[in-house]
Amino acid sequence: MRIITGFMAAGLLGSAVPASAEVTQKSDAGFVSRTTAEVAVSPVEAWKALITPSLWWNAQHTFSGDAANLTLDPNANGCFCERLPVPKDAQAGQKAGSVMHMRVVYAEPYRALRMVGGLGPLQSEAVNGTMTVTFKPVDGSGGKVTRILWEYVVGGYMRYKADTIAGAVDKVLEGQLGGLVKLLGPVQPAKASAPVIADDAVEPEAPAANDAPSYTPDPARDDEAAGESVKSALDKLFPKNDTSAADGR
Repeated sequence: MRIITGFMAAGLLGSAVPASAEVTQKSDAGFVSRTTAEVAVSPVEAWKALITPSLWWNAQHTFSGDAANLTLDPNANGCFCERLPVPKDAQAGQKAGSVMHMRVVYAEPYRALRMVGGLGPLQSEAVNGTMTVTFKPVDGSGGKVTRILWEYVVGGYMRYKADTIAGAVDKVLEGQLGGLVKLLGPVQPAKASAPVIADDAVEPEAPAANDAPSYTPDPARDDEAAGESVKSALDKLFPKNDTSAADGR
């Protein structure tokens, strides 16, 4: 199937996208993939783009071969689904098919979305996959730069070797988040201004500071938040007095 071969090829070929992915844990029981990126928009805009996968999801990782068939209902028990059009050679009266990629179990607009389900070839295995997506405004950006974190936790029985499938899934998620970043716009590094030397000065002036500093990953903090209850984990990622994610500032 297209989606299966696509996953395996991604693990072998890798991808060059503006997102950082890593398999943070791995064993015979499952694995954890964590993917992060920064986009030059507010959490509100990032959320709205995420829930419209038809605009950024890679068509190679669909069952129909067309991302336009994807929809995501961002409400509890909502479906990240795909419509399977009726084949051209179908029998008379045949109806369109459908696929549930994941089911929404937690939705807090502009802040966090959690879904469960086995993506791609994992759908045919006896595994449980939980993906948590969080949005956090980058400090010092005035709410105009958002850090997106995807964490996909997979556990259970599967007929794939963990070393093979974990790396493949990790690369696919890196590519998918890269598609979202491409749609929204990556954070551009600030250009250093040319040094200005006064007539009576010896030392040049320092370059202007970056108005939107890049986020530096903190594995220790993220590991502490991972695996806890939704509320506890989110409180660690977002200070209680931080309301910028909710109002888009």
